[in-house]
Amino acid sequence: MFQDFVCIMSESSMKSGMLNVFKSYFPIYLLSGLFSLAFSGIYIIVVPLSDLFWPGEPYHALEMGILITTMFWIISFAGIFFGRLIDQYSRTNILFLISVMRGSSFIMLSFTEVGLGMESWWYFFVFVLIIGFSAGGNFPTVVSLSHDLVPENQRSLFFGIHKIARTSFQLLGFLLTGLLIFLNLWRLFFSGIGIMILISGLLMKLSIKEPKRGAQREELSPVLEQSAVTYDYQLDKKMMIKTMFTKTNLVALIEGIFTSVYMGSLTILFLPYIQTDPHNISPLATGIFLALFGLTGGVFIELFLARLSDKVAEKKRESRLYLIILSLAGGAGTFILLFFIPLPSLSIEQGNDVLYVFSFPVIWLMGTVYVLTSSVSALYDINQPPILQEINLPEAQGQIVALNRLLESIGFGSGPLIAGLLILLTGENYQFVALMIGLFSIPGTILWILGFKWYHKDRNSINRILMERAETLEKEK
Repeated sequence: MFQDFVCIMSESSMKSGMLNVFKSYFPIYLLSGLFSLAFSGIYIIVVPLSDLFWPGEPYHALEMGILITTMFWIISFAGIFFGRLIDQYSRTNILFLISVMRGSSFIMLSFTEVGLGMESWWYFFVFVLIIGFSAGGNFPTVVSLSHDLVPENQRSLFFGIHKIARTSFQLLGFLLTGLLIFLNLWRLFFSGIGIMILISGLLMKLSIKEPKRGAQREELSPVLEQSAVTYDYQLDKKMMIKTMFTKTNLVALIEGIFTSVYMGSLTILFLPYIQTDPHNISPLATGIFLALFGLTGGVFIELFLARLSDKVAEKKRESRLYLIILSLAGGAGTFILLFFIPLPSLSIEQGNDVLYVFSFPVIWLMGTVYVLTSSVSALYDINQPPILQEINLPEAQGQIVALNRLLESIGFGSGPLIAGLLILLTGENYQFVALMIGLFSIPGTILWILGFKWYHKDRNSINRILMERAETLEKEK
């Protein structure tokens, strides 16, 4: 392990690993980042939008809640629709189509006529539905494309950089949108992000060459290197039951619901805890806290863990299961610890003074724990997709991810509701609520421990199928 550490941290290793992966797949990272920026922009301006639609009236919580909830729901179910297309047609074409749908819809949002009440709302709602529908195909397409584009020993690094890009652009979206709303330039946000998405989608289409399906599978790669040979198998009902509903896949699907409840509760629990009485840390100070500890040390640690994941998995494939278990158990433990750090009691004026807030050593201690919990939790995002890729056929990559995301979205959407109810029922006892939310990581931990019993069997089953198909393709060439 120490030798791996030295190798990973060496300059030559980082240059040949991280930089090459970043440069090779930059158009995908840029497009996904802009998607994240756009999504966060809509999410954060629901209150200003309500005032634009109904000027001078109280916040229309019901209408704006329906807007956001519907967007989440349609993302979940659209993934199932896209999953089938992803496994049959060009992934780069689908990503380009998604960018056209989202980019043009954002441009249309910039023409929203304000002050018309429900008429303004309905216009906005229609294009948000299109944005949500197209968003459902984004991540399943990226996973399927990476399965045939990214070497197996770089998968965690690929998904690590992908996650960092999405998180970084999300935080940028919060800051940029808030600034443009403050300057009354909200139309510029929608038109600008729409144009950038269209340009980024075109760049991706021109830069990323559609790979053959199965090109990175060791069983198929020798025969697929021949230009005349292509892998054009399609998933029928019998093969779907045999390969997609294996025990390891079911572990990932069921575990995803519980883990997403836990993941979906983090922000909705942490932010009100530090921003309300008696701590009263202002949104500005909170934003700086998240940017400082989420985009500095957190980025480097996540990149290191991604590189480490690929290294250990290259030597022992089931190591990814250990890392997922560590992520669930360790991430929940450090998350709970955040709420037991004794924060100072501040007045609203003191909470608005950024320098005063960061003068407390305990804030830096909390930041360190925050970096730790976000980094350990990131092990889940950078190791689960490669596991799913290993135990599913090339023609099932989009569908299995879409199904997994559907169940995860149900859990993720339930997280804020469960956390909110617990906060209300416990009289804002955040420490107790954090403990309760942390318990949602236990079923996933247990399920992945059980997954050790079935992982090799399910992976070997896929290997046998692909080896048989490789022999068939070799004979038919």
